Amino acid sequence: MPVATERIYSANGKVLLSGEYLVMNGALALGLPTSLGQKMTIKESSGSDIVWESFLPDGSLWFSGKFDLFGFESIKTSDEGMAETLSKIFESSVRLNSDFLSKWKKYRVQTHLDFDPGWGLGSSSTLISCISEWADVDPYDLLATTFGGSGYDIACAKSEAPIFYQLNGEQGAHIEEASFNPGFSDQLYFVYLGQKQSTREALDDYSKLKPSSSHIDEISSISKSLCEVNKINDFSRLLNTHESLVSSILKKPRVQEERFSDYWGTVKSLGAWGGDFVMATSDRPGTETKDYFTEKGCSEIFAFSDLAIGKPALVTP
Repeated sequence: MPVATERIYSANGKVLLSGEYLVMNGALALGLPTSLGQKMTIKESSGSDIVWESFLPDGSLWFSGKFDLFGFESIKTSDEGMAETLSKIFESSVRLNSDFLSKWKKYRVQTHLDFDPGWGLGSSSTLISCISEWADVDPYDLLATTFGGSGYDIACAKSEAPIFYQLNGEQGAHIEEASFNPGFSDQLYFVYLGQKQSTREALDDYSKLKPSSSHIDEISSISKSLCEVNKINDFSRLLNTHESLVSSILKKPRVQEERFSDYWGTVKSLGAWGGDFVMATSDRPGTETKDYFTEKGCSEIFAFSDLAIGKPALVTP
């Protein structure tokens, strides 16, 4: 009996520190890959189908499916919507590389997330990154034919440091490492709001808006400045300016106004507004900061050093 071969792929999660929404119009965005990501293991043996299992951080199974290799149709699944998404990804991958899945084999695939898929840290982008490696296709092409989006999350998936990401029309994306190494990183926190937002729906709504070139230039300037300031007060001022600008474009109130009006620091939305994660600055002890957000119903709180890749050493007060 043939010995099963095994391949392992992994990808980082992501948060968008600046440039949300306007990155689609060419604004310079600051992206941060996270230490929480996704791993995918593939074992090959004799057969003619794909058996898929997805596991949560606690080891529990949150999705399973079996797919026919001929048309990638779901034979059996625990979630029809997720199965349909995977079928679409398989089909897109084969269109990009006709050799992918062209041999009659049995593929047993297992994915392991380091975070809850509802957090918005990149369950889709890490999946696209891993499958694109398996299929030997360009991850940006695969993203464009499946979930869509700016692609910054795909860039973060394989980066080991913060990045600047900018779309340049037909030239594609320009990506470079960003020197985001704040000496006040011990005063930065990431807080999950508990309301997962659909990135696709948020971008569909945003596509109806028309930000001005001055808005795009200002966001780009803020993205650069966030990497240059060395005082938490200056950093907070930039976050507040960014929030006010995006708020005026979206015609939506700032999250701090809606939910944390009595907070002593600054709260900035990250990515899709209204849910997912926010970044908070705080000059108070970590226990006091975490207690505040816990009392507001936000129990998932990370220190910067717990989530960031390429993180600096913590500064002792």
